[in-house]
Amino acid sequence: MRICVIGAGYVGLATAVMFGKLGHSVVCADIDEIRVKMVNSGKLPFYEPPLEKELAKLVRTRKLKAVEDVVSAVADSSIVFICVQTPSMPSGRIDIRPVKAATKSVGKALRKCRDYKVIVMKSTVVPSTTDSVVQPILEITSGKKSGVDFGLCMNPEFLQEGSALKDSMEPSRIVVGSACRRSGDVLMKLYRPIDSPRFRTDLRSAEMIKYASNAFLATKISYSNEIANMCVRFGIDSGPVLKAAGMDPRIGPLFLKPGLGFGGSCLPKDVKALKDKARSERYDSRLLSALLAINSRQPIEGIGLLETAIGPVKDKRVAVLGLSFKGGVDDIRETRALPLVIELLARGARVVAFDPMAMDNFIKIMPTIEYARSAAECLKGADGCIVQADWPEFKKLGRNEFSKMRQAVIVDGRRCLEPEAVREAGARYLGIGYGPAHRQ
Repeated sequence: MRICVIGAGYVGLATAVMFGKLGHSVVCADIDEIRVKMVNSGKLPFYEPPLEKELAKLVRTRKLKAVEDVVSAVADSSIVFICVQTPSMPSGRIDIRPVKAATKSVGKALRKCRDYKVIVMKSTVVPSTTDSVVQPILEITSGKKSGVDFGLCMNPEFLQEGSALKDSMEPSRIVVGSACRRSGDVLMKLYRPIDSPRFRTDLRSAEMIKYASNAFLATKISYSNEIANMCVRFGIDSGPVLKAAGMDPRIGPLFLKPGLGFGGSCLPKDVKALKDKARSERYDSRLLSALLAINSRQPIEGIGLLETAIGPVKDKRVAVLGLSFKGGVDDIRETRALPLVIELLARGARVVAFDPMAMDNFIKIMPTIEYARSAAECLKGADGCIVQADWPEFKKLGRNEFSKMRQAVIVDGRRCLEPEAVREAGARYLGIGYGPAHRQ
């Protein structure tokens, strides 16, 4: 089958590579000329080596290509996936202008086509967007009728950055919302080779499933941070507490890990968007407001821990290791490194930072701080260090690096280091939710 994926971003390329690996012919359409050239050379516009390796194979074997002409790409395909970004606006509402633009291009292509096509919304949009915004645009621009001349589905993605290929090929569930049975059947048939639980529903429910999932994950993270913040004040290590709590099958262990808060392209944006959508329907979600507030203040917990060991950070050199929102990616969207650095600077600290992949992106938004060429260089002469992202190479730091610090104090903002290993290497270990009784 010939598939068109509109949008050469994270979701679009993960989707395109997945269907290419399943044996389909895929064309990825994007208006960004630079991205199109990158994809056609087998390169990703972001850092994810396993996905890039498979992309290169598909491009080489001509199973996947990228084009700028969205209309022609749609006309030549049987199924079209809309995978454009829906960025967050200052109000928290999602910006659906990219969705509208992509939909208009699809509609123009449909006007010239005689064959039945299935249009699939895969971008994350709030409930009612697909049926109240996308469907009318398609019908007006194409002059055709949804459910008769073309099919319309909503197929949310559940990808984690850093494991997009695995999450695409082995999804926890496949959710297909459809406006008519025929379009849902076509999309389900496309997913037949993937052995995962399947769930069929209407368009709005499919949209809401994505938000309900991400809001719950964000809630678990903020809950973990609340428990950790209390534990550290009680002189308790939150690690065993949360581990034991997670053994309850009603709770589960995943995402019960304290840290400096959640970031990335999904959780913050989706929680804000759901809160805004609920407010537009005159419902004030106190839960969503609370977890966003917890997440906003969490980086300050890391600075507070550091100050318990070295005193006020004013005029002190503080190393920040990790600028991406998590280890293994170069994505700095909603990274907790930004509010962390801003607060350190507000308190008068001299900040030096390092990240294996995300520094070029971070420099664009924070050009005035000092950047190091390695983790070891970042630590040299520092009065303390805050580990903000869980890059594997930070676990390898030891006596050679810590001995060159002015004060060997390590705040583990992601609970990714081994406390005993840090201590044995001559540094003082402080972890989020790692109580005073354990700071020896």
